[in-house]
Amino acid sequence: MEYVYAAMLLHKAGKTVDEASVKKVLEAAGVTVDEARVKALVAALDGVNIDEAIEKAAVVAPAAAAPAAGGAAPAGGEEKKDEAKSAEEEKKSEEQAAAGLGALFG
Repeated sequence: MEYVYAAMLLHKAGKTVDEASVKKVLEAAGVTVDEARVKALVAALDGVNIDEAIEKAAVVAPAAAAPAAGGAAPAGGEEKKDEAKSAEEEKKSEEQAAAGLGALFG
């Protein structure tokens, strides 16, 4: 996770997310750097719009919390089936978004 944080910090600071920069940030934080992980991270981020990825991740998080905050449980069995189907579709959508982020951050 610290590798992703290093890349996000560099991006937020307006710096280039490259191997040397990520390595410097990690070393400054006292992390033992794994060169293969740094290379994989930089390769995964190549051509990715980090701002857009962060924005998409921020949209998914509140959507996941919405079902938990929903009111009372429905009384009818038919309504439960519809909610289960809707929750399942939402979960698939979240999984797809998470898969995209996984590809983003290696």
